[in-house]
Amino acid sequence: MNNIKNLKKAILDLHGCKSEWVESLPIKEVFQGQTAWEGVVEIFELIDHPTTKKCYAWSHAVDGSSKRKYIAVLHDGPVDSPEKAVRAAIVSEYRKP
Repeated sequence: MNNIKNLKKAILDLHGCKSEWVESLPIKEVFQGQTAWEGVVEIFELIDHPTTKKCYAWSHAVDGSSKRKYIAVLHDGPVDSPEKAVRAAIVSEYRKP
């Protein structure tokens, strides 16, 4: 479950601006017939960001830990929807060494 307060902090830490929550959307990303990710993406309006007005954010449990990882993807360029934000995050994780 997403904690709006923690996601707002993640947006501030990652992108340097404050935000206001707008809505929650359930997303299911399927790749080659299998669920790659399923959860709720929170949509935020950004305050005084220099290039965009929107951000998509969510969190998930870290394997083998009680900690959570926070993801905040800007609505920018090809990322123009919550679904594309999830895809971009999946690709980014896959490309990490």
